[in-house]
Amino acid sequence: MQIWTGLGNPGAQYALHRHNVGFMAVDTIAEIHGFSPWQKKHRGLISEGRIGGQKVLLLKPQTFMNDSGGSVQQALHFYKLDVDALTVLHDELDLAPMKVKVRVGGGLAGHNGLRSINASVGPDFRRVRIGIGHPGHKDRVTGHVLGNYAKSEMEPLSDLLAALAAEADWLAKGDDVRFMSDVAMRLHHD
Repeated sequence: MQIWTGLGNPGAQYALHRHNVGFMAVDTIAEIHGFSPWQKKHRGLISEGRIGGQKVLLLKPQTFMNDSGGSVQQALHFYKLDVDALTVLHDELDLAPMKVKVRVGGGLAGHNGLRSINASVGPDFRRVRIGIGHPGHKDRVTGHVLGNYAKSEMEPLSDLLAALAAEADWLAKGDDVRFMSDVAMRLHHD
């Protein structure tokens, strides 16, 4: 079994923030792959299903970003899983908007959600990094991250989320390279 955690802040006022693209990604995966209705568990919302042949638990911590690690740790512990069963989907400043990269381990890039998970379970989890671009100056980062997606970004964003969900089989199989290339190809050709 795998646990795929989308990062975000709970509450309607945050729903369209760039910082919440992890929530959006797991919502889209749940919808496209016909997962169970969301329910409260492990200080978050969970939804269960299968992707390809793999059993996947989707998790949206409801603790606010800075405490995401507690929810993730609880879920891993409950299912007796190690950190190698964990995938975290999150917004990434250091990637161009709508680009997707996957890697295991690595730095935290100033991301409070990643920092919290790292503090709880260590750094060796897989990350699906969803690019939101950098606003250019560090003083503008908070406003950018905690700002809503622009109207002009809505269509590319929904294309991106659909591509992520459509190619999720590769992620479930552990073929990160194929996942990245197929997502990129899907976005490139449409």
